[in-house]
Amino acid sequence: MKRFLVIDGNSLIHRAFYALPPLQNKSGQYTNAVYGFTKMFLKVLAEQQADYVAVCFDKGKITFRHDKFEDYKGTRKATPSELRPQFALVKEVLASLGVTMFELDNYEADDLIGSLACAAEKEGFRTLIVTGDRDALQLASKNTEILLTKRGISELDCYGIATVQEKYGLEPYQLIDVKGLMGDQSDNIPGVPGVGEKTALKLINQFGSLEEVLANIDQVSGKKLKERLTEYQEQAVLSKELATIDCQVPLEMDLEGCCVGAPDYPRVLKLFKELEFASLVKEILARMEKSDRKEGKPQQLGTVTVAKDQRHFKELLNSFDSAKPLALYIEHDAGDNSQIMGLGVSDGHDMLALSFNDESDGSGKELAELIQKVSVITHDAKLVFRTVGLAANVVGDTLLAGYLLNPSLSSHELSQLAVEHLDLALIEEGPEGWGYRAGAIARMEPLLREKLENDGLDKLYLEVELPLAKVLASMEQTGIKVDGQKLEEMGKALHKDIDRLTTEIYQLAGKEFNINSPKQLGVLLFQDLGLPPLKKTKTGYSTSAQVLEELAPKHDIVAKILEYRTIVKLRSTYIEGLKPLINPKSGKIHTTFNQTITSTGRLSSTEPNLQNIPVRLEIGRKIRQAFVPSSSDRVLLAADYSQIELRVLAHISGDNTLMQAFHNGEDIHTRTAAEVFDVSIDAVTREMRRSAKAVNFGIVYGISDFGLAQDLGISRKKAKDYIERYFARYHGVKEWIDRVIVRAREEGFVTTLLNRRRYLPDLLSSNFNVRKFGERTAMNTPIQGSAADIIKLAMLTVDRHLSGVDGVEMLLQVHDELILEVEKEQLISTAQEVKQFMEQAFELNVPLVVDLKSGSDWYQLEPLDLRESNA
Repeated sequence: MKRFLVIDGNSLIHRAFYALPPLQNKSGQYTNAVYGFTKMFLKVLAEQQADYVAVCFDKGKITFRHDKFEDYKGTRKATPSELRPQFALVKEVLASLGVTMFELDNYEADDLIGSLACAAEKEGFRTLIVTGDRDALQLASKNTEILLTKRGISELDCYGIATVQEKYGLEPYQLIDVKGLMGDQSDNIPGVPGVGEKTALKLINQFGSLEEVLANIDQVSGKKLKERLTEYQEQAVLSKELATIDCQVPLEMDLEGCCVGAPDYPRVLKLFKELEFASLVKEILARMEKSDRKEGKPQQLGTVTVAKDQRHFKELLNSFDSAKPLALYIEHDAGDNSQIMGLGVSDGHDMLALSFNDESDGSGKELAELIQKVSVITHDAKLVFRTVGLAANVVGDTLLAGYLLNPSLSSHELSQLAVEHLDLALIEEGPEGWGYRAGAIARMEPLLREKLENDGLDKLYLEVELPLAKVLASMEQTGIKVDGQKLEEMGKALHKDIDRLTTEIYQLAGKEFNINSPKQLGVLLFQDLGLPPLKKTKTGYSTSAQVLEELAPKHDIVAKILEYRTIVKLRSTYIEGLKPLINPKSGKIHTTFNQTITSTGRLSSTEPNLQNIPVRLEIGRKIRQAFVPSSSDRVLLAADYSQIELRVLAHISGDNTLMQAFHNGEDIHTRTAAEVFDVSIDAVTREMRRSAKAVNFGIVYGISDFGLAQDLGISRKKAKDYIERYFARYHGVKEWIDRVIVRAREEGFVTTLLNRRRYLPDLLSSNFNVRKFGERTAMNTPIQGSAADIIKLAMLTVDRHLSGVDGVEMLLQVHDELILEVEKEQLISTAQEVKQFMEQAFELNVPLVVDLKSGSDWYQLEPLDLRESNA
């Protein structure tokens, strides 16, 4: 039988919209409903192997049902402004895919679906209706089944006659009678007041139809039910009419015109790229590639030669164009980046691949020999430096280039970038696939570099990010020593604290329970102890940290639970979590620095995340005791930029008061307190300074009066007053904020001092909260991003001058701080140099100041006074 797929367009677009977060492309278009619908449509089309397909839409809000009942669907909320434009985009997508669409004045999509299904049944088709609306179940028949969305849009339940009978005990057509009795709140179909689904099903099971129920009211049990059926007979009949799908719509139906054909691939690609549907673009490209192969067309990049062995590889490599950089792709073992499985290379024309055999140790030594003395472009320069060696001459990196062009993308993988910039799906695996990946790198890097030049990002790419990859690779290889014995001792101490807190919590609770179970904890707090529930979740009461912090003043047990959670997390994440990451040979942890994760340009680290060790609490800071120098004749040196984000703010805003404070070497928080509270510097109290500090950093992060009120534990009115006073004193900051938001809205992005870009589609959102978030991001990114740029410049300068110097190694970068390991004898001279290099890394209109500390572990760092040392 020919298979006919009929899609309820309106229903599934709505479900996609609410199932997915509010996605936007760079131009600010909302795309979540389009993406969700398209993804679902292509998935169902592939799974069902349909021969024919059609999508039905509502033409307008008024239908023939409104003539019968004016308030039909009268309780429906207006379509959200974020969703409304997406209907046209969905239709554009369907048109590019060659899909037939139906809509008709005065009728709903349901009626068109029913009419198509009936026509298809007469032609001997098997029809599958995809919808989120249970009303369609009445259409189930011998050759018609309904695929009903089960959860969101990803799962479907199939309903045929047997399924309907099993679930409801009725024939599909009898569901209309059920609706006549119970009504439908979503469509504002009234039914009979007081009759729900259970009663309606029972009545139709007993009497067979609504008409029979009404004809035999005397036989219905229950006095009140009889009275309601008698009083609302006409309303029940009307409700059944409203719920009945009209399968005889005067629609011109050419079923052969619904035959599934080939999409207009160029049009589909253009549209998907505009909407920034990277995964769907990849899927379409893969389909095109497979289609081309069936037709015998060659691969877009050409042919890959797979070398028999290393000797053969070297011979073939000699024929490459030596004037061009060599594009290099390295295939690593999925579970071990240090093990090389093979590689692909290309000069932009020829492509060559080599698979390392069992005789290879996969360490990178052989690879270094194979590509020595050549300049290389690659994807992930840092990985090449780690694999081949720091002597590798990497002159281009598609990973870094792609990241700089759009840092907000969730993925900058090679295959993703090839889709976006080359319209190429890298679907081949094995050696041939490695060669194609090298070919893609060779073709793409010049294109990306040209785009970087057009956006003014080429200097950031070539002079900051690319050389920084080598510095980071060196730091990763060096690692930092960890005292395993110290970790053990700390773990035992924390275990004792956990046992003590557990006992204390049980005593306060009056019983034992699972403290780690949110459900059991919720029962204890809100039922047994009678504390006020502040928030509910799908599974019960919320016991989040925010909720517990608000409840803490109401009962002693809450503070104990918060302390218990903190210690449990510290022990699991930073004691037990660190142990397996210590290299057994070196006794060091080798964290991985991520260059392409954050949207602001800041570095992050993983395995472990050393930037996230909690330092606000003393017990968290003590974790740093385990990080020590590699030998007893060395110490750790920490060089930390003092208030760099506020200094950047002073520079880019040009605020005279703020700049003057930094030029005078004043404590900026004390100065701000004096300005905001209108007192002399000497009259500033500790509490005033604390409030001013929260305001200073709050302004940097675009804090609201609500957020500041929460941070300081004050009223929202007082917080608003603090912010207004701040802007009255630092009016240059306020003027800059207003300018940067207006400019970002016009251009669609903000930039840092080194011209790093971040696109902000949220600024164009019609949703107030989303738009406000965009404004805060527009304020924060130039500050935080510029601070990130400056610390990167500092790392490059320090490395350039101190790399190779015996007794000095750069180990970590954490936020605005560099951690080095230095021989004790060289501490002072090295500290002086590092301070000088960092303070001169970038010229601001205010001084950059670096604070220095040193010590025998990362926790016990004491201020280093170079004046005393010089004396």
